[in-house]
Amino acid sequence: MNANWRKNGLVYILIVVAVAVLFYSASQSADRPEERGLTEVAALIRTGDVTRIVVSGDQLTVQLTDKTVFVSQKEEDVNLTTSLMRLGVTPELLAKVELKISPPSDMSGWLTVLGTILPLLLIGGLFVMILRQAQGSNSQAMSFGKSKARVFTGDKPTVTFADVAGADESKQELQEVVEFLKEPQKFASLGARIPKGVLLVGPPGTGKTLMAKAISGEAGVPFFSISGSEFVEMFVGVGASRVRDLFEQAKRNSPCIIFIDEIDAVGRQRGAGLGGSHDEREQTLNQILVEMDGFDTDTNVILIAATNRPDILDPALLRPGRFDRQVVMDRPDMKGREQILKVHVRGKPLEPAVDLETIARGTPGFVGADLENLVNEGAILAARRNKRAIGMPELQEAVERVIAGPERRSRIISLKEKEIIAFHEAGHALVRRMLPKCDPVHKISIVSRGMALGYTMALPENDRVLVSKTKFEHDLSAMLGGRMAEQLIFGDVTNGAVDDLDKVTKIARAMVTQYGMSPQMGPMVFGQRHEMIFLGRDIGEQRNYSEQVAREIDKEVDRIVTEAYDRAKDILTRHQDLLRAISKRLMEVETLDAAEFEAFFTGLPGIPPRKLGPADTPESTSPSRGNAPAPDRPSTTPAPRPAPA
Repeated sequence: MNANWRKNGLVYILIVVAVAVLFYSASQSADRPEERGLTEVAALIRTGDVTRIVVSGDQLTVQLTDKTVFVSQKEEDVNLTTSLMRLGVTPELLAKVELKISPPSDMSGWLTVLGTILPLLLIGGLFVMILRQAQGSNSQAMSFGKSKARVFTGDKPTVTFADVAGADESKQELQEVVEFLKEPQKFASLGARIPKGVLLVGPPGTGKTLMAKAISGEAGVPFFSISGSEFVEMFVGVGASRVRDLFEQAKRNSPCIIFIDEIDAVGRQRGAGLGGSHDEREQTLNQILVEMDGFDTDTNVILIAATNRPDILDPALLRPGRFDRQVVMDRPDMKGREQILKVHVRGKPLEPAVDLETIARGTPGFVGADLENLVNEGAILAARRNKRAIGMPELQEAVERVIAGPERRSRIISLKEKEIIAFHEAGHALVRRMLPKCDPVHKISIVSRGMALGYTMALPENDRVLVSKTKFEHDLSAMLGGRMAEQLIFGDVTNGAVDDLDKVTKIARAMVTQYGMSPQMGPMVFGQRHEMIFLGRDIGEQRNYSEQVAREIDKEVDRIVTEAYDRAKDILTRHQDLLRAISKRLMEVETLDAAEFEAFFTGLPGIPPRKLGPADTPESTSPSRGNAPAPDRPSTTPAPRPAPA
């Protein structure tokens, strides 16, 4: 309290003095008598209304017969009597007025000056002190052009390559950077040139920022971290100034690493902006290019940047001599996911029955951020259940929470809607079971999760890179199985299949226009996608084909969807007893795992049994309220991430 008072005491004193002076000046102005001209004073003397005049320098204080007092000014360096006689005042009239000479005070002039200037000086000083305090409190009010990069010294590394899992190939690529920072003379002796810039490319959550920190930790050098959006401010030239300041700091601390996260914020292709080609962002990019060219061979400063949109970067950034090496941080495979899980479970108590390989097998398409969130959700669930260790049930439930969201058991629906939901999800699962190219059913539930009102979870047996035409066709039938079950059992359909229909239409059109999977249209790509680089997203598609071809495309899409719908109808019609049995069981327990679902097909002729993997171990089910049908969501991209159906 006392320290704060001492620190700000001068500011408080200046405020009090300024306010006091302002009030004094205002009161003096309010009490000052009225001022009149010398001509009016002469007229009042001629009428005999003036009784007394006090002369103080050039200022006159005039008192009338009615005790009224006002002030006036005489001519400079001219006697008052002479001035009045020029205005028609006779010596006789002047003799009737009492004249008094008062010597002027030496302090009056100074007081007038101080009363005018002092408030301005005090206000100006107060403003300067406020700005200084703001600058001292890290607001950088007076240093807009300084870099906002966060600096890590590197003497006590918190992240190393041991903390980065599931990216062995990327670590091997970046090991050269670490060796250069540790032993630059080994490369210089052979005349080798280490890349000045390394661009980390990959989907969000794959560990690009973590990898950059690991490089710094392994090399033990300073690490300057900044986001691309932190360069540009509302003031012109601030971005370029911050770039210059950042590189100057890096050169003074070499060898070191500069890491720019989300570089696409300032590195987008030039000349694509809506406001022309001379905006602030482009000037910042130009300064980055200049600084990268200005690196000396002995500077030992390496620039690392990360982005998930390398396609929109300016080509000048990607040429040799700048970001001439790109390291891809892709989604991990099953082995990589297991390694990542082992990293995130460090220091956390686990039950002996926990099998991380099973969790990794059941999470295709998950990135490092998803897996970290999965482990955290499992720990939260274990704490909520008052357990001392994280068990397999908590981790398996955490997988579902990450994919579909938390359970929403509070939603109350009617028994009729619950029955529709059960048949909808049973239709998805039954069609998937009967078609050989569909992924095996892992779980069926009519318990609401997130935005999904019910789901059928299908997990691939292995990580998939390519998707065949037959699999696309079978997945389409599985997605339409829920709607077909509603129509077959109830003779009507609901809006529960809206997302199913959307996915079906997109996949079928992609099969025709992008993948060349239509015998009628042939192995061709129809339509060209155009992107506005300034916005960084798709804004439209240009047709490079005629209206007749467009009609043929629509016919092919309709044919593919119709065949998939008929395929689902045939399966559900032939196995209607199974459909009713699965739905009845769902109404009773609300959740079926892989083992319970597969039990319906045991001993049935013509249906080969499916071997259960480790991810299909039985799980306990608990009663809950039902939900509305939700979409089946097979992925059309490699390494699909499971999603609720």
